[in-house]
Amino acid sequence: MVRKKRTGPGESSGEAPGAPGQGSSQRPETTQQHGGGRGLLPQQGARGGGQHQARGGYQGRGGPPESQPRDYQGRGGYQGRGGGAPSQQPGGPPQPRDYQGRGGYQGRGVPPSQHPGGGPPEYQSQEYQGRGGPRPRGGVPQPHYGGRGRGSVGPSVPPGPSRSVPELHQAPYVQYEAPVAVSPSPPGAGSSSQPAEAEVSTGQVQQQFQQLAITGQGSTGQAIQMAPASSKSVRFPLRPGKGTYGSRCIVKANHFFAELPDKDLHQYDVSITPEVPSRGVNRAVMGQLVTLYRQSHLDGRLPAYDGRKSLYTAGPLPFTSRTFEITLQDEEASLGGGQRRERVFKVVIKFAARADLQHLAMFLAGRQPDAPQEALQVLDIVLRELPTARYCPVGRSFYSPNLGRRQQLGEGLETWRGFYQSIRPTQMGLSLNIDMSSTAFIEPLPVIDFVSQLLNRDISVRLLSDSDRVKIKKALRGVKVEVTHRGNMRRKYRISGLTSQATRELSFPIDDRGTVKTVVQYFLETYGFSIQHTSLPCLQVGNQQRPNYLPMEVCKIVEGQRYSKRLNEKQITALLKVTCQRPQEREKDILQTVHHNAYFEDPYAQEFGIKIDERLASVEARVLPPPRLKYHDSGRERDVLPRVGQWNMMNKKMVNGGRVSSWACINFSRNVQDNAARSFCHELAQMCQVSGMDFALDPVLPPSSARPEHVERALKGCYQDAMNILRPQGRELDLLIVILPDNNGSLYGDLKRICETDLGLVSQCCLTKHVFKANKQQYLANVALKINVKVGGRNTVLVDALARRIPLVSDRPTIIFGADVTHPHPGEDSSPSIAAVVASQDWPEVTKYAGLVSAQAHRQELIQDLFKVWQDPQRGTVTGGMVRELLISFRRATGQKPQRIIFYRDGVSEGQFYQVLLYELDAIRKACASLEPNYQPPVTFVVVQKRHHTRLFANNHNDQRSVDRSGNILPGTVVDSKICHPTEFDFYLCSHAGIQVEIPYLIAGFHLFVSTTLHDGIS
Repeated sequence: MVRKKRTGPGESSGEAPGAPGQGSSQRPETTQQHGGGRGLLPQQGARGGGQHQARGGYQGRGGPPESQPRDYQGRGGYQGRGGGAPSQQPGGPPQPRDYQGRGGYQGRGVPPSQHPGGGPPEYQSQEYQGRGGPRPRGGVPQPHYGGRGRGSVGPSVPPGPSRSVPELHQAPYVQYEAPVAVSPSPPGAGSSSQPAEAEVSTGQVQQQFQQLAITGQGSTGQAIQMAPASSKSVRFPLRPGKGTYGSRCIVKANHFFAELPDKDLHQYDVSITPEVPSRGVNRAVMGQLVTLYRQSHLDGRLPAYDGRKSLYTAGPLPFTSRTFEITLQDEEASLGGGQRRERVFKVVIKFAARADLQHLAMFLAGRQPDAPQEALQVLDIVLRELPTARYCPVGRSFYSPNLGRRQQLGEGLETWRGFYQSIRPTQMGLSLNIDMSSTAFIEPLPVIDFVSQLLNRDISVRLLSDSDRVKIKKALRGVKVEVTHRGNMRRKYRISGLTSQATRELSFPIDDRGTVKTVVQYFLETYGFSIQHTSLPCLQVGNQQRPNYLPMEVCKIVEGQRYSKRLNEKQITALLKVTCQRPQEREKDILQTVHHNAYFEDPYAQEFGIKIDERLASVEARVLPPPRLKYHDSGRERDVLPRVGQWNMMNKKMVNGGRVSSWACINFSRNVQDNAARSFCHELAQMCQVSGMDFALDPVLPPSSARPEHVERALKGCYQDAMNILRPQGRELDLLIVILPDNNGSLYGDLKRICETDLGLVSQCCLTKHVFKANKQQYLANVALKINVKVGGRNTVLVDALARRIPLVSDRPTIIFGADVTHPHPGEDSSPSIAAVVASQDWPEVTKYAGLVSAQAHRQELIQDLFKVWQDPQRGTVTGGMVRELLISFRRATGQKPQRIIFYRDGVSEGQFYQVLLYELDAIRKACASLEPNYQPPVTFVVVQKRHHTRLFANNHNDQRSVDRSGNILPGTVVDSKICHPTEFDFYLCSHAGIQVEIPYLIAGFHLFVSTTLHDGIS
């Protein structure tokens, strides 16, 4: 409905006009207990992979990395210790006693060799200077990369005899031209297609990658923006075939077959003047037009409208262009209490195009490669018309307080239940994807009650503090309220702020002679309303030129306003409790939603000839067998075959146990006494020993306690005290165990930032509730696994990896990348997005990963720093970037260069597939070409989506052989037919056991592999 403008002169508005001029958190490292079977100590983790726990993210608490010095390179790459990683061979001999300390490598992001004894000396050159590149002159901060250094750029000299080290130089930059089409490179694409020996000579280093080196810190050159390849360079690959590996089964999917209409769809452009930004007003105008003129001027047709500029009909209208005048009454009463104000809109409807359903049918049949998005958009708009009128639309979802019981989230928020709906092209034809959804709304409370909930106290007892005012203003800015002091006349306003003065202190001029009246007096004389909370500020609903005041107690929050800001931890926990469902319950709710929507009775669906099947799609699936895991030969069990995605550590030892010879504990919880902290740490140290680590039982210092508000002082003090003992012995502090309060707010982020960026210290956080847990052996075993990876050990490796049996990975040196971009929360408009890239640093085990991070423009999804070129005044053209550096680090760590690249990319929406593939694949190719002429290893680019709405259910929930203990489908389940794309290579994979709700992964990728092998490799 129409919202009226500000009242004109001489009208009473119900508010007091005033004089001008008035006015991140991260979760602690708790360990989920996913262990299965009857074992005592279950291990957590996804099936099949190694322990991918490389350190290297930006550890601040939401603030941009600009706060760091420009040349600061952070920490985060390789997590090995000393001169190199422990032996990669399970069951190998223990490391010598001089294999210790953390000074062997102190670079910035590139790991050392993983060979025992420190690796080839050429990779420990003092010439290594970190990441290179010019310092920025403003804008987005440069990437923050990590190593284990504490300010030193060059590595320390490891124990043992030294050898001469050759100087490494910048490889000449070779311009890479994007090919016309991407195709697999031949096996011998590089200069050396055979795996090199682990120990390589200087000559071999120079032959492979042409004297690869990471350039020194650049100076002031201007970065060159690399242009992506032509849009004709890359096309999505077609499906190579369906997989056959694994045991077959039937699952159900929340896709509902939609019959393609046999209608002649027409599109019309709509122009409404005066223009209004609200889709609701536009829909009200168009609804009135259809009501008045459907039979007389629209030939009886019922159009579908997108709320903006487009109108669609099932057949032509009897005109190519026509103008209408529509009068709407404002939903709010006039200020004088008489007739409602009317507004006149001019609507012009003009023919634009016809939607071609024939091409859509050809696309669904696999005879046309490109999807006709216009036709799909029309059908989606048609099916959204009725839900939009019934419910509150948010994106592709619809919410209503009547679709499920409201649940309070605290601080004036509540959850509304709803459903997601989207029309999708699939192999079975068109399907309607429907899923359950919940989101946060602002409770429709009186503003006084909302503020009391927000502050968690009675606001009439004591005055508001400055921090209270800031919190209230932040929570209420932009919220729509309605007045309650005028009977049935509920005029609506949008809050712009709070007054700086209390209500009793506010006054305003009432005439040109300067006569002043207080707000309290005005409401008493005009409306007979006596304001009680005169010490509270008023709501500001005007603007700077003409501020208008409303006392809080005369305002009520309008229902149906979604809360789009960041939720706190308690609210997130409450929301998760509401949204988490057993699969059987979710399936039931989805079917009830489809039945409730009654698409067969939808007048718009009937008008356009769309028919929706109300049965879940039945889909053929396959369950891949689990991989066998290798543990150390000294354990009673040397390998294990996971059952239903779970296994435990009982009778097993880590395949490569790390070493912690010096550690300390600091306690930030008031509920944990020193003796309890000491006992907990001793139990954890014992578990680390039992699991296969070389872990000292006694700390360097007794556990110390500190207050959370003194986190920086406490951490640095503890570190200095420990180093005063260790430094004379030539040792480092290997680990800091931290006990946190259960509700720690920003403490976790502060702690990680200080440990990672200031102290260069490995830390492990534990919550208070686990300290007092009666039977915590399972928890301690899981924490031990995390610590082992952090200090450079390996928990397990795949038996097939050691036996060189992983298809298209084990046959030749392969590097596996993972990349994602984290965006700021809503409302954090000035914070940068953070891109992170990790890459495997061993082969054929593929269990160790190095990580790099880079800050980039706000909410920029394309990773800008995969590869870059800039001009340096002294060195000329210089190349760098995260992919390039990780390729070099792989070469340094393994003695071999990658002959195959697998690049997993997370966080990309369907609308960004092509753009991301075009830009980032081009950057990968250029990074390879910059290292060596004609070095173009084959690339598999795989986009992974978790936040999709496809849900897979067991065909029979009572069949214990087809579900796990939570009722989800079995881990390893793959679907690559029926509900997948008609022609492109995508599939759904449930890669791990679920807890409550199944989490299948949609993977749509640019590939060079055959279908069966790619499914098996990703699992």
